[in-house]
Amino acid sequence: MLNYNLPRHLPSAEELPDSDETPVDNELQELIPGLLKAILLILWAERMDWLFAIDMGIYYHPDKPPIVPDGFLSLGVERFYDEELRPSYVLWDENVVPIFVLEVVSQNYRKEYTTKLDEYEALGVLYYVIYSSRRRRKPHLEVHKLVNGKYELQEGNPVWLPEIGLGIGCERGNYCGVTREWMYWYDEQGQRYLTPAEQVKQEVQRAQQEAQRAQQEAQRAQQEAQRADVAEQRVQQLAEQLRALGIDPDNLA
Repeated sequence: MLNYNLPRHLPSAEELPDSDETPVDNELQELIPGLLKAILLILWAERMDWLFAIDMGIYYHPDKPPIVPDGFLSLGVERFYDEELRPSYVLWDENVVPIFVLEVVSQNYRKEYTTKLDEYEALGVLYYVIYSSRRRRKPHLEVHKLVNGKYELQEGNPVWLPEIGLGIGCERGNYCGVTREWMYWYDEQGQRYLTPAEQVKQEVQRAQQEAQRAQQEAQRAQQEAQRADVAEQRVQQLAEQLRALGIDPDNLA
């Protein structure tokens, strides 16, 4: 919830700019949060109480520029307002601070470890996640959790986020045809959730296996029918032989 001393009359999302018009420095700033959102769209397909936004401005005061993270997650909000969707995220309209914010560090450093950390801390964002694949001596992924008003760095990869019910981590994989380290969601046991393409591939494999089992069962049934035909022919042959010897096969004691 918000604790800001706001003006009495506030603009709506439609009256505020929907972009800071600052271009991204690297495709990864769109692809990494895009993958996280794509996975959520499958995991939470039936839920309508969440929003994962990419490069969307968060307005916390009408007279100040928005904060524009690479991605953020809010829980307990309407998934959709209408078919036009949200142009921006206005805190005095939503009345919910994002629970998770992601910054992807590019070649052009944008104060992710200093100014932005202080901003999200002051805003009350529970989890501030920074990803930088360029780091050599430190972990690529940092998960900061707000504890008593201050961020504390969480250990591990992945890191379990109990308030969200998901873990966040990174590992090598393939997305959009690019094999590299990507960020993923994980379950509580540390198992990675599949990407949409992996889920489709898994479903295709399952369908192929079911078709193969059905074909094998049909082959077994056909073989059983053939064996039954052979056995029936053998019975008829034996019956003819008995009749040739003057024995009625239907009256055998």
